[in-house]
This record gives sequence, structure tokens and C-alpha cells, in this order.
Amino acid sequence: MAAKSAPKKNLSAIKRARQSEKRNERNRIERTKIRGVVKTVEASVKAGEKDASAGALLKAIKTISSAKSKGIIHRNNASRKISRLARKVNALSKAAEA
Repeated sequence: MAAKSAPKKNLSAIKRARQSEKRNERNRIERTKIRGVVKTVEASVKAGEKDASAGALLKAIKTISSAKSKGIIHRNNASRKISRLARKVNALSKAAEA
């Protein structure tokens, strides 16, 4: 964790620091949600559960897109995550067909 900075001198800097702390906490929660849904998709793919992984992928896409629209993660980062997850789920579907 980052070290605390020196105490602020003026009111606007104090308010900005307060806002920054709130935003940081909110963003940390969202990033944690993203990691959770990604792990869920990967676990269902690893277990070979075709239907569960497809459902988990939809939930992951929604969560990642939401974080992207809020500016928590960069749009390219979101696209990369979604693409990689979709590729894994699609590979599972193709393997089940063959």
C-alpha cells in the first residue's frame, strides 16, 4: 500500500484528498469484482462445464464493460480481457463438439 502523504494545507487540497480516497476504494472494489468473475470463467472452463462457462462469460463481459464505461480500466484492457475469456470458452465448445 502507498504511504500516506504529508498533511494538506488548504481546504481544496483536503477535499481533493478525501475524494481521492473514496474513489480509490470504489475502484478497488470494482477491480476485485473483475478478478473474481475472470476466475469463475477460467475455473468453469478448466472443469469443462460448457453451460456454466458460457453463463459466467456473459456475467464477466457485463462486469468488465461496466468498469470500462466508468473509467476504472482502459478500454483496450477491457477488450483484451473479454477477448481472451471468449477464446477460452469457444475453445471449450469446439472441443466438446469434436
